[in-house]
Amino acid sequence: MGWGNARLNEAAAVCAVQLPAIGLIWWIGVLLGDDYAYAGAYGFLSVFVLACLLVVAPLILPVLGLAHAMAQIVPAEALARLVVRRARGPLWAWHVLCAAGLGVVWAGLAGLLWDWPFTVTAPLLAALGVLPVLCLGWLRRRTRGFWGVWLPSLFASVGLFLLVILGGVLATTTGIVEEYEPPALSAEQLTGVWRGDEGAVLSLGTDGRAELSDLPTESGSADQYAEPPFAVCDGTGTWLLDDKGGHDRAGVVVRLDGGCGQETYWRIGGTGSEPELFVPFGDPDAPDLRILTQD
Repeated sequence: MGWGNARLNEAAAVCAVQLPAIGLIWWIGVLLGDDYAYAGAYGFLSVFVLACLLVVAPLILPVLGLAHAMAQIVPAEALARLVVRRARGPLWAWHVLCAAGLGVVWAGLAGLLWDWPFTVTAPLLAALGVLPVLCLGWLRRRTRGFWGVWLPSLFASVGLFLLVILGGVLATTTGIVEEYEPPALSAEQLTGVWRGDEGAVLSLGTDGRAELSDLPTESGSADQYAEPPFAVCDGTGTWLLDDKGGHDRAGVVVRLDGGCGQETYWRIGGTGSEPELFVPFGDPDAPDLRILTQD
């Protein structure tokens, strides 16, 4: 039957259906699983960015849908037609299998190029090919013309988007999906060496003493837009665990001896098995985030 302009248009339309809902799921996951949530401004910024994306969605969704179709749905149908010539079974079933298989191939490539986790990426990319293939058969039987293809795609996309919103609200209010909670670490668990970017080292001793090298600290400047928004210090000082509600979340207070930098509050993040300490320096809307991991 070939893949003329009409076929590509149909494939792009069914691929575009699921993209807003997938983007919303990703956004909800980022907000609920944010290890470094420390200011309401970030939540507002995320909502603003999402609103902007919704405004430009009618312009970018056809392009993204076409890219997805060309990468997964179109070549999967070509493979399915080759398989049907030599094996039994309906074309649509082989199309689904081939689309899922191509998703696994793309996941392997993404793992090699960008170190994406294959066990997570493979099922996700495989699933992205299933719904468009199933919708494609329905669309071809019942619609004709440009608007006959894209109007059903628009309504289905809006419906999926609203369904994800409803599901997200219900999941969070009922406790099925929980927000990220930082690990509760004792002073003994915090003791040791913590390292960050550009050679930053923070050593927390059992006696409450701290040693630091190239460590970002609060500069004491009233200008939150200063560059850089922190001071880099070497030397010694003291530390203590603040888990009694003195700050917005548990963390480590580091006080330095001498005149370099100011008292710095390192919040606890990460997980129990892979804990982190972090500080957002500077402008709360666009902070310079510094992270330390434990040796």
